[in-house]
Amino acid sequence: MTIKKAMLLAAGFGKRMLPLTAKTPKPLIKIGSKTLLARSIELLIKIGIDEIIINTHHLSKEIDSFLGNKNYQISISVIREQVLLDTGGGILNATKNFKNEPFFVLNPDTIWNNDYYDELKNLENSYLKNNKPILLLVNKINSYDKSFKGDFNFTDNNCIVREASNQYIFTGAQIINRSIFETINEKVFSMNLPWDNMIKEKKLLGQESNQTFFHLNNFKVYEKLIKLKFTD
Repeated sequence: MTIKKAMLLAAGFGKRMLPLTAKTPKPLIKIGSKTLLARSIELLIKIGIDEIIINTHHLSKEIDSFLGNKNYQISISVIREQVLLDTGGGILNATKNFKNEPFFVLNPDTIWNNDYYDELKNLENSYLKNNKPILLLVNKINSYDKSFKGDFNFTDNNCIVREASNQYIFTGAQIINRSIFETINEKVFSMNLPWDNMIKEKKLLGQESNQTFFHLNNFKVYEKLIKLKFTD
């Protein structure tokens, strides 16, 4: 079995990226020769995904237009949120047709490239072996942006926890299925809610990334990143 479905989170306002995001949705910002959204889609296609759902809200017509001008040879659907549902609510709302199948979720704010191919395939293998949701994490020392405080730590058997001081950052890649939302009644909620529920039950796994972590966090970081030479 291989995982064939994925979701991309593209509904935010990108306020920390102003003035760029006044007219351009954050996923359509270019780093190097490609937009963040194109990088995400192309990596998912490379690992074997054949169906992608994208949630949108801010400047959603711009994303529709971008996709309309592309010729991706897979199924790509857009779910426009009338009201922002946050990360967890957005995923729950957009993936109804995925039913019980596992799926990738990628945050396009990370500068994804082909160097992540092996890590995402290993993430897939771990999910299928253990049948537990899994996040791709990176050590803070490997982050280009040193402002991140960290999200998680590793414990035994690749389980992850949150502690007073956390060494690992969530990269924006995870594999889950919709069963993690079964006990949640809210419509608008962050992924932190199901993550914390799973952590209590020791059901949330992590895998360490060895890539340098480039993440479009704010406009100041953007100004630095566009000076670097990203090869695509």
